[in-house]
Amino acid sequence: MASIFNRQTFFFLLITFFIVRPAQQQHPLDPLNPSELNLVQTILTHAYPNSHYNLTFQYVGLEDPDKPTLLSWLSNHSTTKIPQRRAFIIARINHQTHELIVDFSNRSIISNQIYQGHGFPLLTFDEQRAANALTLAYAPFVASVSKRGLKINEVVCGSFTVGWYGETRNNKRVVKVMCFYLDGTVNMYMRPLEGVTVTVDLEEMKIIGFWDRLRVPMPKAEGTDYRESELKPPFLLPLKKITVEQPDGPSFKIDGHGIR
Repeated sequence: MASIFNRQTFFFLLITFFIVRPAQQQHPLDPLNPSELNLVQTILTHAYPNSHYNLTFQYVGLEDPDKPTLLSWLSNHSTTKIPQRRAFIIARINHQTHELIVDFSNRSIISNQIYQGHGFPLLTFDEQRAANALTLAYAPFVASVSKRGLKINEVVCGSFTVGWYGETRNNKRVVKVMCFYLDGTVNMYMRPLEGVTVTVDLEEMKIIGFWDRLRVPMPKAEGTDYRESELKPPFLLPLKKITVEQPDGPSFKIDGHGIR
């Protein structure tokens, strides 16, 4: 009975502590938390309800507060109001690059500028995965792989930007999809599928270019099979054990969300 009473008392005091203790004040330079990230998505989705798949988030991060305001708050937390929390967003909306600022206090977009310069924002993982999947399902590409005597389920692809070389600016975001062959290798980059190139328009998510320069099975040059089962001696001597330690502890300290 006493042990049950003690457990009940402990949990009651624990719950009371979390209810009555004051919430820790957020630092103005803290990174965006999950709730704020979700709020950004909600605000932009409501602002552009008809964008569908043409709304993508390339970057979402903290919009640094005004420096004088931040310094004033740092000098006296008790009398100075904490700077407003805002987010800076780079998004592709209906084939245009937007640079936006969202204010969390009034839950609204307070700045929205369309980027007019050259270049495009970072690729997202979703875009790259979609472009790669599109390539692996493309009938001419599958036929080209088969023509080389290779297995399509051993092919992996990666998406790479095509770059800008001074040509007239356009709004198309195009990637070159380069593919590699596994088949037991631990280093796919040593076995590229040479002679076949696929380009994908990320805005429309469709293949806009396909070139196949190799019409015969891929020749295997001697010494280029990097599968572990095909490696032959002499091998390098195995590495001996190594230990890295700092007996006095690490050379840095975690201070909130930063390292010093």
